[in-house]
Amino acid sequence: MNKFAGLFIVISSCMTAQQQMSLSECEEAFLKNNLQLLVEQYNINRADADILQAKIWELPQASGYINAYNPEGRKAFDIGQAKGAEITQLIYMGGKKKNEIAFAKSNKELARLQFSQLLADLRTQLHAGYYHLYYENLKLGHTNRQLGYMNDLLSAYKVQSAKGNVSLKEEVRLQSMVIQLNNDKTAISKNIIEFEQELKVLTGITEDIKPQFPDAEQILAAQPFGDETELQKKALENNADYQYYLKLIDNSKLYAQWQKSLNVPDLNVGAGWDQNSGTFKNEVNLMVGIPLPLWKSNKGNVEKAGFAIRQSQTSADFRKLDLETRVEAVYRTWKVQYEQLSMITSADLENTEQVYNGMLNNFRKGNISLIEFTDFMDSYRETALQIYDMKNGIMQSAEQLNQLVQTKIFY
Repeated sequence: MNKFAGLFIVISSCMTAQQQMSLSECEEAFLKNNLQLLVEQYNINRADADILQAKIWELPQASGYINAYNPEGRKAFDIGQAKGAEITQLIYMGGKKKNEIAFAKSNKELARLQFSQLLADLRTQLHAGYYHLYYENLKLGHTNRQLGYMNDLLSAYKVQSAKGNVSLKEEVRLQSMVIQLNNDKTAISKNIIEFEQELKVLTGITEDIKPQFPDAEQILAAQPFGDETELQKKALENNADYQYYLKLIDNSKLYAQWQKSLNVPDLNVGAGWDQNSGTFKNEVNLMVGIPLPLWKSNKGNVEKAGFAIRQSQTSADFRKLDLETRVEAVYRTWKVQYEQLSMITSADLENTEQVYNGMLNNFRKGNISLIEFTDFMDSYRETALQIYDMKNGIMQSAEQLNQLVQTKIFY
Protein backbone atom coordinates (compact mmCIF):
# COMPACT_ATOMS: atom_id res chain seq x y z
CA MET A 1 0.00 0.00 0.00
CA ASN A 2 2.85 2.36 0.77
CA LYS A 3 4.25 1.90 -2.73
CA PHE A 4 0.88 2.65 -4.30
CA ALA A 5 0.40 5.67 -2.05
CA GLY A 6 3.83 6.99 -2.97
CA LEU A 7 3.11 6.48 -6.66
CA PHE A 8 -0.19 8.33 -6.31
CA ILE A 9 1.57 11.27 -4.62
CA VAL A 10 4.16 11.45 -7.41
CA ILE A 11 1.50 11.34 -10.11
CA SER A 12 -0.58 13.97 -8.31
CA SER A 13 2.41 16.29 -7.95
CA CYS A 14 3.19 15.93 -11.66
CA MET A 15 -0.40 16.77 -12.51
CA THR A 16 -0.48 19.84 -10.28
CA ALA A 17 2.83 20.99 -11.79
CA GLN A 18 1.08 21.37 -15.14
CA GLN A 19 -0.86 24.45 -16.11
CA GLN A 20 -3.43 24.33 -18.90
CA MET A 21 -3.12 27.48 -21.00
CA SER A 22 -4.52 28.74 -24.27
CA LEU A 23 -2.25 30.38 -26.82
CA SER A 24 -3.59 33.83 -25.97
CA GLU A 25 -2.86 33.24 -22.27
CA CYS A 26 0.68 32.19 -23.11
CA GLU A 27 1.13 35.30 -25.23
CA GLU A 28 -0.16 37.51 -22.42
CA ALA A 29 2.37 35.98 -20.02
CA PHE A 30 5.08 36.34 -22.66
CA LEU A 31 4.44 40.07 -23.12
CA LYS A 32 4.44 40.58 -19.37
CA ASN A 33 7.39 38.43 -18.29
CA ASN A 34 9.82 37.92 -21.16
CA LEU A 35 13.25 39.16 -20.13
CA GLN A 36 14.61 39.50 -23.66
CA LEU A 37 11.90 42.05 -24.45
CA LEU A 38 12.78 43.94 -21.29
CA VAL A 39 16.45 44.02 -22.26
CA GLU A 40 15.62 45.31 -25.74
CA GLN A 41 13.27 47.94 -24.29
CA TYR A 42 16.26 49.41 -22.46
CA ASN A 43 17.86 50.16 -25.83
CA ILE A 44 14.93 52.48 -26.59
CA ASN A 45 15.38 54.11 -23.19
CA ARG A 46 19.06 54.58 -23.93
CA ALA A 47 18.18 56.18 -27.26
CA ASP A 48 15.92 58.62 -25.39
CA ALA A 49 18.87 59.50 -23.18
CA ASP A 50 21.03 60.07 -26.28
CA ILE A 51 18.45 62.53 -27.62
CA LEU A 52 18.47 64.35 -24.31
CA GLN A 53 22.25 64.45 -24.34
CA ALA A 54 22.34 65.75 -27.92
CA LYS A 55 20.22 68.75 -26.90
CA ILE A 56 22.66 69.83 -24.20
CA TRP A 57 25.11 72.60 -25.07
CA GLU A 58 28.63 72.95 -23.81
CA LEU A 59 28.84 74.65 -20.41
CA PRO A 60 29.97 78.28 -20.31
CA GLN A 61 33.54 78.69 -19.15
CA ALA A 62 34.42 81.26 -16.49
CA SER A 63 37.97 82.29 -15.66
CA GLY A 64 39.69 84.98 -13.67
CA TYR A 65 43.09 86.23 -12.75
CA ILE A 66 44.86 88.02 -9.93
CA ASN A 67 48.32 89.46 -9.64
CA ALA A 68 50.96 86.95 -8.68
CA TYR A 69 53.86 89.40 -8.20
CA ASN A 70 54.16 93.19 -8.39
CA PRO A 71 57.69 93.97 -9.60
CA GLU A 72 57.36 97.68 -8.89
CA GLY A 73 56.23 97.31 -5.29
CA ARG A 74 58.07 93.99 -4.97
CA LYS A 75 55.01 92.45 -3.45
CA ALA A 76 53.51 89.00 -4.08
CA PHE A 77 49.80 88.63 -4.71
CA ASP A 78 49.15 92.34 -4.86
CA ILE A 79 45.52 91.91 -5.84
CA GLY A 80 44.23 95.26 -4.73
CA GLN A 81 44.38 96.85 -8.19
CA ALA A 82 45.26 93.85 -10.41
CA LYS A 83 42.51 91.39 -11.11
CA GLY A 84 40.07 90.48 -13.85
CA ALA A 85 37.48 87.91 -14.97
CA GLU A 86 35.90 86.60 -18.16
CA ILE A 87 33.19 84.22 -19.26
CA THR A 88 32.90 82.49 -22.67
CA GLN A 89 30.29 80.31 -24.39
CA LEU A 90 30.76 78.01 -27.37
CA ILE A 91 28.22 78.80 -30.12
CA TYR A 92 27.60 75.94 -32.56
CA MET A 93 27.57 76.94 -36.20
CA GLY A 94 26.43 75.15 -39.35
CA GLY A 95 23.44 73.42 -37.72
CA LYS A 96 25.58 71.01 -35.70
CA LYS A 97 23.16 70.64 -32.81
CA LYS A 98 20.14 70.29 -35.08
CA ASN A 99 21.90 67.56 -37.08
CA GLU A 100 23.11 65.79 -33.95
CA ILE A 101 19.59 65.76 -32.48
CA ALA A 102 18.10 64.52 -35.76
CA PHE A 103 20.67 61.69 -35.84
CA ALA A 104 19.89 60.74 -32.23
CA LYS A 105 16.13 60.65 -32.99
CA SER A 106 16.83 58.44 -35.99
CA ASN A 107 18.77 56.06 -33.73
CA LYS A 108 15.71 55.81 -31.52
CA GLU A 109 13.59 54.81 -34.53
CA LEU A 110 16.14 52.10 -35.30
CA ALA A 111 15.93 50.89 -31.70
CA ARG A 112 12.13 50.73 -31.97
CA LEU A 113 12.34 48.70 -35.18
CA GLN A 114 14.82 46.32 -33.56
CA PHE A 115 12.40 45.90 -30.67
CA SER A 116 9.52 45.23 -33.08
CA GLN A 117 11.54 42.61 -34.92
CA LEU A 118 12.59 40.91 -31.69
CA LEU A 119 8.95 40.93 -30.58
CA ALA A 120 7.90 39.30 -33.87
CA ASP A 121 10.69 36.71 -33.65
CA LEU A 122 9.96 35.78 -30.05
CA ARG A 123 6.20 35.68 -30.66
CA THR A 124 6.81 33.32 -33.57
CA GLN A 125 9.06 31.22 -31.36
CA LEU A 126 6.31 31.14 -28.74
CA HIS A 127 3.61 30.11 -31.23
CA ALA A 128 5.86 27.54 -32.89
CA GLY A 129 6.77 25.99 -29.54
CA TYR A 130 3.13 25.95 -28.50
CA TYR A 131 2.11 24.14 -31.71
CA HIS A 132 4.98 21.67 -31.35
CA LEU A 133 3.99 20.93 -27.77
CA TYR A 134 0.32 20.57 -28.68
CA TYR A 135 0.94 17.98 -31.41
CA GLU A 136 3.64 16.15 -29.46
CA ASN A 137 1.13 15.73 -26.63
CA LEU A 138 -1.39 14.32 -29.10
CA LYS A 139 1.26 11.94 -30.42
CA LEU A 140 2.13 10.90 -26.88
CA GLY A 141 -1.52 10.21 -26.03
CA HIS A 142 -1.93 8.16 -29.20
CA THR A 143 1.27 6.21 -28.54
CA ASN A 144 0.30 5.53 -24.93
CA ARG A 145 -3.05 4.09 -26.03
CA GLN A 146 -1.36 1.73 -28.48
CA LEU A 147 1.34 0.89 -25.99
CA GLY A 148 -1.20 0.04 -23.29
CA TYR A 149 -2.99 -2.42 -25.55
CA MET A 150 0.24 -3.97 -26.87
CA ASN A 151 1.70 -4.36 -23.38
CA ASP A 152 -1.43 -6.22 -22.25
CA LEU A 153 -1.24 -8.38 -25.34
CA LEU A 154 2.46 -9.09 -24.81
CA SER A 155 1.83 -10.09 -21.19
CA ALA A 156 -0.84 -12.51 -22.29
CA TYR A 157 1.44 -13.99 -24.97
CA LYS A 158 4.26 -14.44 -22.46
CA VAL A 159 1.94 -16.51 -20.28
CA GLN A 160 0.81 -18.60 -23.24
CA SER A 161 4.37 -18.92 -24.52
CA ALA A 162 5.50 -20.27 -21.15
CA LYS A 163 2.72 -22.87 -21.36
CA GLY A 164 3.72 -23.77 -24.90
CA ASN A 165 0.43 -22.61 -26.44
CA VAL A 166 2.07 -20.01 -28.73
CA SER A 167 5.49 -19.92 -30.32
CA LEU A 168 8.38 -17.88 -28.96
CA LYS A 169 8.63 -16.25 -32.38
CA GLU A 170 5.18 -14.71 -31.93
CA GLU A 171 6.15 -13.39 -28.50
CA VAL A 172 9.34 -11.83 -29.91
CA ARG A 173 7.36 -10.24 -32.73
CA LEU A 174 5.06 -8.57 -30.23
CA GLN A 175 8.06 -7.60 -28.11
CA SER A 176 9.54 -5.82 -31.14
CA MET A 177 6.34 -3.83 -31.57
CA VAL A 178 6.39 -2.81 -27.90
CA ILE A 179 10.05 -1.77 -28.15
CA GLN A 180 9.26 0.39 -31.19
CA LEU A 181 6.35 2.02 -29.39
CA ASN A 182 8.53 2.67 -26.36
CA ASN A 183 11.16 4.24 -28.59
CA ASP A 184 8.48 6.48 -30.07
CA LYS A 185 7.33 7.40 -26.58
CA THR A 186 10.86 8.22 -25.46
CA ALA A 187 11.51 10.45 -28.48
CA ILE A 188 8.17 12.23 -28.11
CA SER A 189 8.66 12.70 -24.36
CA LYS A 190 12.09 14.19 -24.99
CA ASN A 191 10.58 16.65 -27.47
CA ILE A 192 7.86 17.57 -24.98
CA ILE A 193 10.43 18.33 -22.28
CA GLU A 194 12.39 20.56 -24.68
CA PHE A 195 9.32 22.50 -25.81
CA GLU A 196 8.06 22.88 -22.24
CA GLN A 197 11.43 24.30 -21.25
CA GLU A 198 11.35 26.72 -24.19
CA LEU A 199 7.88 27.96 -23.27
CA LYS A 200 8.93 28.44 -19.65
CA VAL A 201 11.77 30.72 -20.74
CA LEU A 202 9.53 32.67 -23.11
CA THR A 203 6.56 33.10 -20.77
CA GLY A 204 8.32 33.25 -17.42
CA ILE A 205 5.96 30.54 -16.11
CA THR A 206 7.73 27.94 -14.00
CA GLU A 207 5.07 25.22 -14.32
CA ASP A 208 4.82 22.89 -17.30
CA ILE A 209 2.36 24.27 -19.84
CA LYS A 210 -0.30 21.96 -21.27
CA PRO A 211 -1.75 23.51 -24.44
CA GLN A 212 -5.49 24.00 -24.79
CA PHE A 213 -6.05 24.55 -28.48
CA PRO A 214 -9.71 24.10 -29.50
CA ASP A 215 -9.29 26.20 -32.67
CA ALA A 216 -6.53 24.04 -34.16
CA GLU A 217 -8.66 22.50 -36.92
CA GLN A 218 -10.14 25.88 -37.89
CA ILE A 219 -6.68 27.39 -38.24
CA LEU A 220 -5.53 24.40 -40.27
CA ALA A 221 -8.40 24.98 -42.70
CA ALA A 222 -7.72 28.73 -42.98
CA GLN A 223 -6.43 30.31 -46.19
CA PRO A 224 -3.85 33.13 -46.22
CA PHE A 225 -5.13 36.62 -46.86
CA GLY A 226 -3.67 37.26 -50.29
CA ASP A 227 -1.64 35.40 -52.89
CA GLU A 228 2.13 35.13 -53.14
CA THR A 229 2.59 38.57 -54.72
CA GLU A 230 0.28 40.24 -52.22
CA LEU A 231 2.12 38.61 -49.32
CA GLN A 232 5.47 39.85 -50.64
CA LYS A 233 4.07 43.37 -50.88
CA LYS A 234 2.73 43.23 -47.33
CA ALA A 235 6.05 41.91 -46.06
CA LEU A 236 7.94 44.84 -47.60
CA GLU A 237 5.49 47.24 -45.97
CA ASN A 238 5.43 45.67 -42.50
CA ASN A 239 8.52 43.57 -41.87
CA ALA A 240 10.44 45.40 -39.13
CA ASP A 241 13.80 43.93 -40.11
CA TYR A 242 13.48 45.23 -43.67
CA GLN A 243 12.11 48.56 -42.45
CA TYR A 244 15.15 48.80 -40.17
CA TYR A 245 17.50 48.66 -43.14
CA LEU A 246 15.44 51.22 -45.04
CA LYS A 247 15.59 53.48 -42.00
CA LEU A 248 19.31 52.84 -41.78
CA ILE A 249 19.76 54.59 -45.13
CA ASP A 250 18.13 57.74 -43.74
CA ASN A 251 20.13 57.32 -40.56
CA SER A 252 23.38 57.18 -42.55
CA LYS A 253 22.41 60.31 -44.47
CA LEU A 254 21.70 62.17 -41.24
CA TYR A 255 25.04 61.03 -39.86
CA ALA A 256 26.79 62.25 -43.01
CA GLN A 257 25.02 65.61 -42.76
CA TRP A 258 26.11 65.91 -39.13
CA GLN A 259 29.70 65.07 -39.99
CA LYS A 260 29.73 67.70 -42.75
CA SER A 261 28.44 70.33 -40.34
CA LEU A 262 31.34 69.57 -38.01
CA ASN A 263 33.66 71.11 -40.63
CA VAL A 264 32.02 74.51 -40.01
CA PRO A 265 34.05 76.46 -37.36
CA ASP A 266 32.27 77.25 -34.11
CA LEU A 267 32.28 80.61 -32.36
CA ASN A 268 33.53 81.30 -28.89
CA VAL A 269 31.72 84.39 -27.58
CA GLY A 270 32.43 85.93 -24.23
CA ALA A 271 32.79 88.99 -22.04
CA GLY A 272 35.67 90.03 -19.83
CA TRP A 273 36.28 92.54 -17.05
CA ASP A 274 39.68 94.00 -16.35
CA GLN A 275 40.31 96.16 -13.31
CA ASN A 276 43.50 97.99 -14.14
CA SER A 277 45.65 96.38 -16.84
CA GLY A 278 43.65 97.44 -19.88
CA THR A 279 43.35 100.68 -21.76
CA PHE A 280 40.69 101.84 -19.34
CA LYS A 281 40.12 101.20 -15.70
CA ASN A 282 37.43 98.64 -14.98
CA GLU A 283 36.95 98.04 -18.66
CA VAL A 284 34.46 95.48 -19.98
CA ASN A 285 35.45 93.73 -23.20
CA LEU A 286 33.58 91.62 -25.77
CA MET A 287 35.52 88.61 -26.97
CA VAL A 288 34.94 86.55 -30.13
CA GLY A 289 37.05 83.57 -31.17
CA ILE A 290 36.83 81.26 -34.16
CA PRO A 291 39.16 78.53 -35.50
CA LEU A 292 40.81 79.36 -38.82
CA PRO A 293 39.33 76.99 -41.44
CA LEU A 294 42.63 76.34 -43.18
CA TRP A 295 41.57 72.74 -43.85
CA LYS A 296 38.56 70.50 -43.25
CA SER A 297 39.27 68.93 -39.90
CA ASN A 298 36.52 66.30 -40.26
CA LYS A 299 37.17 65.27 -43.86
CA GLY A 300 37.87 61.60 -43.04
CA ASN A 301 34.65 61.12 -41.09
CA VAL A 302 32.65 62.77 -43.89
CA GLU A 303 34.13 60.36 -46.42
CA LYS A 304 33.45 57.41 -44.10
CA ALA A 305 29.83 58.55 -43.71
CA GLY A 306 29.46 58.55 -47.50
CA PHE A 307 30.55 54.92 -47.64
CA ALA A 308 28.06 54.12 -44.86
CA ILE A 309 25.22 55.48 -47.03
CA ARG A 310 26.17 53.23 -49.94
CA GLN A 311 26.63 50.29 -47.60
CA SER A 312 23.17 50.82 -46.09
CA GLN A 313 21.59 51.04 -49.54
CA THR A 314 23.23 47.78 -50.62
CA SER A 315 22.15 46.08 -47.39
CA ALA A 316 18.56 47.23 -47.93
CA ASP A 317 18.59 45.88 -51.50
CA PHE A 318 19.83 42.53 -50.22
CA ARG A 319 17.22 42.42 -47.45
CA LYS A 320 14.47 43.17 -49.96
CA LEU A 321 15.53 40.31 -52.22
CA ASP A 322 15.99 37.96 -49.25
CA LEU A 323 12.59 38.83 -47.80
CA GLU A 324 10.74 38.36 -51.10
CA THR A 325 12.37 34.98 -51.73
CA ARG A 326 11.70 33.77 -48.19
CA VAL A 327 8.03 34.75 -48.41
CA GLU A 328 7.82 32.92 -51.73
CA ALA A 329 9.50 29.79 -50.35
CA VAL A 330 7.46 29.65 -47.13
CA TYR A 331 4.19 30.31 -48.97
CA ARG A 332 4.88 27.51 -51.45
CA THR A 333 5.87 25.17 -48.62
CA TRP A 334 2.63 25.96 -46.82
CA LYS A 335 0.64 25.42 -50.01
CA VAL A 336 2.19 21.99 -50.66
CA GLN A 337 1.55 20.92 -47.07
CA TYR A 338 -2.00 22.26 -47.14
CA GLU A 339 -2.83 20.46 -50.38
CA GLN A 340 -1.28 17.26 -49.08
CA LEU A 341 -3.35 17.33 -45.90
CA SER A 342 -6.48 18.32 -47.83
CA MET A 343 -6.27 15.01 -49.68
CA ILE A 344 -6.89 13.26 -46.37
CA THR A 345 -10.58 13.74 -45.65
CA SER A 346 -12.38 13.26 -42.36
CA ALA A 347 -14.00 10.20 -43.93
CA ASP A 348 -10.53 8.76 -44.55
CA LEU A 349 -9.61 9.25 -40.90
CA GLU A 350 -12.88 7.70 -39.77
CA ASN A 351 -12.29 4.74 -42.06
CA THR A 352 -8.80 4.29 -40.63
CA GLU A 353 -10.14 4.24 -37.09
CA GLN A 354 -12.91 1.88 -38.12
CA VAL A 355 -10.41 -0.52 -39.68
CA TYR A 356 -8.17 -0.20 -36.59
CA ASN A 357 -11.03 -1.17 -34.27
CA GLY A 358 -12.00 -3.94 -36.64
CA MET A 359 -8.49 -5.35 -36.63
CA LEU A 360 -8.45 -5.33 -32.83
CA ASN A 361 -11.76 -7.18 -32.63
CA ASN A 362 -10.85 -9.69 -35.33
CA PHE A 363 -7.50 -10.41 -33.73
CA ARG A 364 -9.15 -11.02 -30.38
CA LYS A 365 -11.51 -13.46 -32.10
CA GLY A 366 -8.63 -15.16 -33.89
CA ASN A 367 -9.88 -14.22 -37.36
CA ILE A 368 -6.50 -12.79 -38.47
CA SER A 369 -2.95 -13.92 -37.89
CA LEU A 370 -0.40 -12.20 -35.65
CA ILE A 371 1.68 -11.24 -38.68
CA GLU A 372 -1.28 -9.49 -40.33
CA PHE A 373 -2.13 -7.78 -37.06
CA THR A 374 1.39 -6.50 -36.27
CA ASP A 375 1.94 -5.35 -39.86
CA PHE A 376 -1.25 -3.32 -39.71
CA MET A 377 -0.45 -1.93 -36.25
CA ASP A 378 2.99 -0.80 -37.39
CA SER A 379 1.51 0.87 -40.47
CA TYR A 380 -1.21 2.48 -38.37
CA ARG A 381 1.36 3.75 -35.89
CA GLU A 382 3.45 5.42 -38.60
CA THR A 383 0.41 6.90 -40.36
CA ALA A 384 -1.02 8.41 -37.20
CA LEU A 385 2.27 10.05 -36.26
CA GLN A 386 2.76 11.34 -39.81
CA ILE A 387 -0.67 12.99 -39.84
CA TYR A 388 0.14 14.82 -36.60
CA ASP A 389 3.45 15.92 -38.10
CA MET A 390 1.69 17.11 -41.28
CA LYS A 391 -0.73 19.22 -39.26
CA ASN A 392 2.09 20.65 -37.18
CA GLY A 393 4.06 21.40 -40.36
CA ILE A 394 1.18 23.48 -41.75
CA MET A 395 0.94 25.44 -38.50
CA GLN A 396 4.69 26.06 -38.52
CA SER A 397 4.67 27.30 -42.13
CA ALA A 398 1.71 29.57 -41.43
CA GLU A 399 3.52 31.00 -38.42
CA GLN A 400 6.64 31.61 -40.50
CA LEU A 401 4.49 33.58 -42.94
CA ASN A 402 3.14 35.60 -40.03
CA GLN A 403 6.69 36.32 -38.92
CA LEU A 404 7.79 37.48 -42.36
CA VAL A 405 4.69 39.52 -43.25
CA GLN A 406 4.07 40.75 -39.69
CA THR A 407 0.42 41.44 -40.27
CA LYS A 408 -2.76 39.37 -40.27
CA ILE A 409 -2.60 37.10 -43.29
CA PHE A 410 -5.08 34.37 -42.33
CA TYR A 411 -8.83 34.70 -42.16
